Amino acid sequence: MPNVTRRIGLSLGADICWPICYEEIVKRLALAIPWNGDTVGIDVERVTIEPFDLRQPCRYDLVIDRLTHWYHTSREWIKKAVIMDGLYVFNNPWSVQSMEKQTTYCAMMQLGMPIPETWLVPPKAYEPLPDLQPTLRSYAKLFDLGAIGKALGYPLFMKPYDGGGWKGVSRIDDEAALRARYDESGKLVMHLQKAVHPFDSFVRCIGLGPQTYLVKYDPGAPLHDRYTMAKDFMSDEEAGVMRDTTLTINAFFGWDFNSCEALRKDGTWYPIDFANPCPDSQVTSLHYHFPWFVTANIRWSVFNAVTRRPFRRTLDWEPFYAIAARELPYRERLREYAKVAEQRFARAEFDEFCATHLAHLDEVAWEFFATPVARDAVRKKVAALFPAHEVELFTELFWRRIQAWRADNPPGAGAAPDAAIDAAIGAAAAAADATVEARS
Repeated sequence: MPNVTRRIGLSLGADICWPICYEEIVKRLALAIPWNGDTVGIDVERVTIEPFDLRQPCRYDLVIDRLTHWYHTSREWIKKAVIMDGLYVFNNPWSVQSMEKQTTYCAMMQLGMPIPETWLVPPKAYEPLPDLQPTLRSYAKLFDLGAIGKALGYPLFMKPYDGGGWKGVSRIDDEAALRARYDESGKLVMHLQKAVHPFDSFVRCIGLGPQTYLVKYDPGAPLHDRYTMAKDFMSDEEAGVMRDTTLTINAFFGWDFNSCEALRKDGTWYPIDFANPCPDSQVTSLHYHFPWFVTANIRWSVFNAVTRRPFRRTLDWEPFYAIAARELPYRERLREYAKVAEQRFARAEFDEFCATHLAHLDEVAWEFFATPVARDAVRKKVAALFPAHEVELFTELFWRRIQAWRADNPPGAGAAPDAAIDAAIGAAAAAADATVEARS
């Protein structure tokens, strides 16, 4: 069989740790996959930023993109490559460009998801454009901000209609705070959203293709502790609800990689923030969960690159709206949405491909995450974010949490660490956590 190479490009911004791990594990996999009469290998490259001819062919079969949401040059290159060269990219760049929180709230409300009541209010201040004053004089209606707050009820949240990363988000407990925060919001167009209060659990569900991963989240903790290491915090049924919710959102908007935040109140999971098509992927946030992200990324990218699965250029919402129009109980309707999502993410084909061609990935990754190369990747990211006197401390903290993941996820009975090693790893991780807590 002829040997052919599929090229995966990494379009990166400030990412340091995960690309190193991704590249090294792919190298160690030494892939030679029989596919349609060829033997397919994988080459990974970092995408550079440079001028480009619109007719210039794209050298990549797939690009993992981390820039589209803010860097226009890379976004326009990717859009050109999708249109003209059939590039597969994480995520649909037109969707990322146009689908802000406002749109995602509206769409999922229409599908029947329990989105908290949300209002959009005009900005407090404006750019002084030539037509501004005539427009406002003719059409801007005076409104009572306090009345909206009263109608929603307190507490509520004020946040930009298209924001991300918690920027500009305020918890509002009374009318005085509402007016003060609105006055400070300037030219931002803001949402007022009824708080899910009191809630008893906060989760993030990460979706990468058909793969999902649930993490109990603590938004009040320091950044390195927000993704908790809690286990068994959801029932199987609740996990199924969040899985189907995340798959539905991601397939609806053409997002291969996205995260959905949800709060539980009185047994109902309320999605509150799910326009996140470039989720945090750094070891300094994910720590214990970081190896899952790296291996899930490898599975989904290698599958699409090797099989040359066509990229869905258009979103086609009609199958979802057809289900929404049926008289179905919500849980049954959500399962039907997720079936459409699983089809769009080729779930059956993906599972078969991974079982046949990537069965050794877990073992390779498990071994890699004990190597000096992996530890150095952690340290490089820590050094980029933390002051010099904390670099060794936090490197050790994150490294111990990764070793705890290894203890919990051996690739087979023969590779499982014995009880003494498992206990030692757990004790070391707890000691590192306690040291960081004491120094915080």
